[in-house]
This record gives sequence, C-alpha cells and structure tokens, in this order.
Amino acid sequence: MNRTHWAIKWRSSSLLDGKQEHLICAPELGLPLLFRTRKDARWYREAVYGYIRERIDLQSEPHGWRMPTVVAVNVNVKVKVTP
Repeated sequence: MNRTHWAIKWRSSSLLDGKQEHLICAPELGLPLLFRTRKDARWYREAVYGYIRERIDLQSEPHGWRMPTVVAVNVNVKVKVTP
C-alpha cells in the first residue's frame, strides 16, 4: 500500500550549526507528524510556527531559523505474513 501524505520540514541555516533540515515530529511519539491533506499541514504550520515569519531575531544569527515548509511524503506500508 502506497499513499501520499503531507509533513512539515524544519529548516535552519547558521554559521554555528550549518544547514539543517528534518521532518517535524510529535514530541510524545517521536514519529513524524503526517497530515492527510496539504491544507491541514499548512494550517498546523501557521498555527504553531507562524511567529517565525515575524521574528527577525530568530531568522538571523545565531539561530538562522527559516519558516518550515510543507512537503509531500510517500508512505509505503508492506505487510509480511508469516505462517
């Protein structure tokens, strides 16, 4: 079974840490947050991380935060049946 979901990709770039990108995970599960629709992912991104757009101090050194982006993620589930 192969499905496309949507996730949020964290981005930052600073002299101290270099360029970093990773999928944002649910803190209690440690698994990437997945959304069924792009609209839901964009809404969550704005609600939780929208403040970054207004904060020049977080966008500049030493943080280098960038507004997270919504990306398509292909999820492939394989079921192995054992006798």
